Amino acid sequence: MPTPDSPELYYLANFCKALDWLDAHHRDLMDDTEQAFIDQLPALPLVSQALLVRLVMRKGVHFRAGRLHYAEIGDISQAAEPLLTRGWLIEDALLSSDELGALLLKGELMQLFAAELPAGNLKKSALLKWLRDRYREPQRFSDWCPHLGERLLSLAIAPLCERLRLMFFGNLGQDWSEFVLADLGIFRYEQVPISPGSRGFRNRRDIDDYLHLRACREAFETGAPVTEVLQLLGDFHSDSPHIDERHQRLLLQLAQQLERSGELASALTLYRDSRAAGSRQRQIRVLERLGRDAEALTLCTTVLAAPLNAEEAQLAERACVRLHRRLGLPAPARAARLAEHRLHLSLPAGSAPSVELAVAAHLTRPEAPVHYVENTLICGLFGLLCWEAIFAPLPGAFFHPFHSAPADLYRADFYSRRAVLFDACLARLGDGSYREAMHRTHVEKFGIQSPFVYWDLLDRTLLEQALACLPASHLEAWFRRLLSDIRANRAGMPDLIQFWPDEGRYQMIEVKGPGDRLQDNQKRWLAFCAEHGMPVSVCYVEWAT
Repeated sequence: MPTPDSPELYYLANFCKALDWLDAHHRDLMDDTEQAFIDQLPALPLVSQALLVRLVMRKGVHFRAGRLHYAEIGDISQAAEPLLTRGWLIEDALLSSDELGALLLKGELMQLFAAELPAGNLKKSALLKWLRDRYREPQRFSDWCPHLGERLLSLAIAPLCERLRLMFFGNLGQDWSEFVLADLGIFRYEQVPISPGSRGFRNRRDIDDYLHLRACREAFETGAPVTEVLQLLGDFHSDSPHIDERHQRLLLQLAQQLERSGELASALTLYRDSRAAGSRQRQIRVLERLGRDAEALTLCTTVLAAPLNAEEAQLAERACVRLHRRLGLPAPARAARLAEHRLHLSLPAGSAPSVELAVAAHLTRPEAPVHYVENTLICGLFGLLCWEAIFAPLPGAFFHPFHSAPADLYRADFYSRRAVLFDACLARLGDGSYREAMHRTHVEKFGIQSPFVYWDLLDRTLLEQALACLPASHLEAWFRRLLSDIRANRAGMPDLIQFWPDEGRYQMIEVKGPGDRLQDNQKRWLAFCAEHGMPVSVCYVEWAT
């Protein structure tokens, strides 16, 4: 019989640790059933607790008892009895044909329905389709499989445990395995002080809204028509910035589906209802497809007067040129065309795993090493300098021990909420203390999860060369551009960087293989670099015959 401290019950200890955390920080968000679960679980036999947590952590809610083997639990039926008594597990549940197909192997299904199946060796997907078409009503497992004589245990409290997991993590993308990965040292997290006001949800309504949006998204992703999803969504509104952002993104995706299916008028209406980034540029495209060029031009003018971000301005300017031409108007003023500094190389095919590495190997010199960094170097330096601001314990930013990034990282107010902190970090670029600060962070925080620092790539050598060659003014310009729109601007940076440490200078290089061309976000970064006098080239490669 295992004891509570047995190493083999690590998963139960972690689950109970999470429940204790929830009880201390979120009890006011729980309903009576959730509070009762947390209060009553410790009173069960240890093996019953362990079995329940094992099932909670497995995929699905239906389990064949004969397939459950856990040495530390032993007799599964005996461990299950207290759970069945409380109604946390149920036995012999009704199963749809799809649920039956998930529980049985192909051979078992073939044997079970041998007398009815068409001739031939069906694939399991075809077998499941046949089963779905023939058996539309659910049946109990014992009625489906009377010959097996096997118990079916089903997790009745799966929705409850999902809500508890949501309260703890603030999302359903993380699960209880985070405890194990942290215990094993695979992931290390910054230990941010968590106050009583720091949690993902303010009230029960926020939790219900999150789950409702998730149900709508799942319906859409599994093929439900947009009209059905909108009907399910209803007159949704949330004053939580986090949940409202998810709502706006869902509306944008629904509108895009309508646009793809040719329902342009409906798509336009839905785009207008969404405040998500990208909705106005899609409105312009739909108005163009509808032949309403004058309206499209008016919206372009509005966007260019106050663009949400650089991407929106770039696309609106492009649309403006098209619309002026079609409407017979004088060509609008355009930003100066990017004057690329070009390199042309002919390299042996297969000389490196990628075209970027082939160029890096060709250009590197002992006195001028070339590194393949893409977006990692500038982001990494930013993360080192601004670590304190990024991991500041603001309300709603960190609310459990397993955050690799603040929960509001991509929200529009991410910088404004921390403006004083970020400005203090960036001030080090002006007084010269930034090098020492970055080195210190690199040593003290090495290996801790970060949304910006990729430790495997940003080693000490690369850091020293970068700080020796990159001017503080260039670093500040890059960092402030990142802060203006982290989601958009953390990508599109040049692939390679070459340093001349003895001369204190550098060059960035964007690499394009045969047939490849610059993407819009790359053009924006190149234009930004040119505007600030940063040395950058575009290298076009041909493979030598």
